[in-house]
Amino acid sequence: MNITSTKNSQIKYLKQLQSKSKLRLADGCFVVEGVREIEMALAFNYYIDKVFIAEELYQGDLKFSDQTEILSISSNVYQHLAYRSSTEGVVGLCKSAKHDLKSLKFKTQNPLILVLESPEKPGNIGAILRTADAAQVDAVIIADSKTDVYNPNTIRASLGAVFSTPIAIASSNEVYKFLKENSFNIYTATLQNSNSYLENNYRNKTAFVMGSEAQGLTEFWRVQPDIHSINIPMLGHIDSMNLSVSTAILCFEAIRQRQSQD
Repeated sequence: MNITSTKNSQIKYLKQLQSKSKLRLADGCFVVEGVREIEMALAFNYYIDKVFIAEELYQGDLKFSDQTEILSISSNVYQHLAYRSSTEGVVGLCKSAKHDLKSLKFKTQNPLILVLESPEKPGNIGAILRTADAAQVDAVIIADSKTDVYNPNTIRASLGAVFSTPIAIASSNEVYKFLKENSFNIYTATLQNSNSYLENNYRNKTAFVMGSEAQGLTEFWRVQPDIHSINIPMLGHIDSMNLSVSTAILCFEAIRQRQSQD
């Protein structure tokens, strides 16, 4: 079958999935574009229901299961679907993974995890997931989510790390309870009543809790008992950095400490 019309019902459905978070959540599926991203999805056992390939643009060598339906589309239809400027000629319809706290499984005895409270920018989430992959963070937990992790901007910015990083989504109250039940040391990144991040020990179970760039952490996280408030000292005229940059600094300090311990 060769799809040549942008009015085809399957193409219209893909376009809706790209733009509507509620539809992605309701149907439990999303669109992934590009050879590298689809390779990552396959490598981490995401189920790809359908693949749409523009033969004249596609130069990959992806291996799909027998259950994946492969459809041919014209280059015009592909350009209609393409979210990125690059033209790799392949788009997949994927099933979403489970993202509840009970599904999290840690590979290490002293996990390092990130908690993001109400992140608003999909691109920032994607950048943080890239950091999490690079640092081999055990999990990223999104508390009080305002966007879903399968937003096209998140997938694009993550370079596929959205598939390689264990992700859970829950309310702040559920996340805090989960961290306490699992004996995590909790470090909240905040300017209020905090000390330098360099003054703490992150060698044991560690959770860094980061707020949104616009609002920072809510009062819920600032008033909980047995939480350590930390900051990254600013040497210039501004008092904060990009969320993904701040996250990277904290993660790699934890890694430095853990490697020096070894």
